[in-house]
Amino acid sequence: MTTLLALDTATEACSVALLHNGERYSDYAVIPRQHAQQLLPMIQALLAQAGVPMSAVDALAFGRGPGAFTGVRIATGMVQGLALALDRPVLAVSNLALLAQRAWREHRAREVAAAIDARMDEVYWGCYRLDAHNVMQLQGLEAVLPPEHVSLPRDMLAEHCFGAGTGWAYAERLAVKPAQCDVSLLPHAEDLLSQGLAAWQRGEAVDAADAQPVYLRDKVATPKQA
Repeated sequence: MTTLLALDTATEACSVALLHNGERYSDYAVIPRQHAQQLLPMIQALLAQAGVPMSAVDALAFGRGPGAFTGVRIATGMVQGLALALDRPVLAVSNLALLAQRAWREHRAREVAAAIDARMDEVYWGCYRLDAHNVMQLQGLEAVLPPEHVSLPRDMLAEHCFGAGTGWAYAERLAVKPAQCDVSLLPHAEDLLSQGLAAWQRGEAVDAADAQPVYLRDKVATPKQA
């Protein structure tokens, strides 16, 4: 694979990224409630900047959640539509993994407790460790739970851990106290390139129809009955 297109809209941030012949391009904007209008123009502009036609894309990666239900659906719908039209495979990557990968890229954090504000007095939670290929790997399970109930895997120490994501706005209530944290971090499609390539190498690509969101919550918002 020489060309990977990545996109994410699971949080307030809307971002796209492209890997083409070893070169990386990306665009990122914090634009709440504008994702549906801005995502496709951002993709088109990025491809134009790189001089790459849509038909040259070999695979697509997207942030499959957890995150805002509407945002996750927007990314899922867009990547399914593009992948079906192009007849290309899809790589679905956790948004918590993207947070951890960004913490490595920007803060050089090797062990990360990623937390996204899940509303309803809960956080989406996942713990990650950097592997030998500089890719963050999940340790244990991802979950949605009250801040007081979070925990680290047995072999991760809080004093060696970096807290990443909006869930750390609950820092006073979170049961884990890391050495450092960055509550402003949001998932970025640039980190989808690293995670997506690793998923590709693990053979995790799926057909467009099988690219599904992961909400972690059992109860997903549905339209009210008339």
